[in-house]
Amino acid sequence: MQETSGAGNPENTVFFVFRRDCALALLDRMPAPAPKKENLLLNLVCNIALPTIVLTKLSEDKYLGAQWGILVALLFPLSYGVYDLVTRKKANLFSIIGVVSVLLTGVLNQLKADVFWFAVKEAAMPTLLGAALLVSMKTKRPLVRELLWNDAVIDTAKVEAALDARGHRGAFETQMVRANYGMAASFLLSAGLNYGLARYLLKDPPGTTAFNEQLGRMNLWSWPVIVLPTTVVTIWVFWKLMSSLTQLSGLTLEEALHSPPPKKETKS
Repeated sequence: MQETSGAGNPENTVFFVFRRDCALALLDRMPAPAPKKENLLLNLVCNIALPTIVLTKLSEDKYLGAQWGILVALLFPLSYGVYDLVTRKKANLFSIIGVVSVLLTGVLNQLKADVFWFAVKEAAMPTLLGAALLVSMKTKRPLVRELLWNDAVIDTAKVEAALDARGHRGAFETQMVRANYGMAASFLLSAGLNYGLARYLLKDPPGTTAFNEQLGRMNLWSWPVIVLPTTVVTIWVFWKLMSSLTQLSGLTLEEALHSPPPKKETKS
């Protein structure tokens, strides 16, 4: 499955990486050849830990101050997003939206926009992702195929041949459409939770120490409030797709996946 950049607030793109990796963990296998993977620990440190520490602990006037505090905090996810795109040399919709999300937060802060617009921005990012999934259904390559139906993990040629042999290709395409709706629904759920959390926590005007601290708390609370529920939806969608794949193709899950590379024997 295609990796995504971790730039931006965790509820926008970092959480997507987490949800996708949880779905892959259900397979309990390593694809071959393995693409260069994103460093999830570095992702979390740059997108959650360091920005939260800066916003909640270093935004007081005796340290960085409110304005420099939020700019320094945003520098970590922005730098990580650019670094990730450069090192893995693969841009995609999710990583681009993540970087844009960070830049919008900085712009809104500099404009001293009302906290309402920060909530709108938080909801807009996953809404755009959900809308992109729905629009892509009208194209030759729906995004759900990039997310859940990737030849790096699934032996798509073998599966499609088995579906054709059993006359179930059309039935499986219907399941793919349902999976696309399910993924879109998970992003729209995230949008609603993003908006509600931002409206609940962001009270003080931008440019103040209190606002920075509230923004830091929002980053932390986004995991139990937003990431976990949407992760459950994503895993359910992925598992339903895998179940229909085995039923319609007649293949076991082991047969449908690429075989892992043989382990090299180490000389004692």
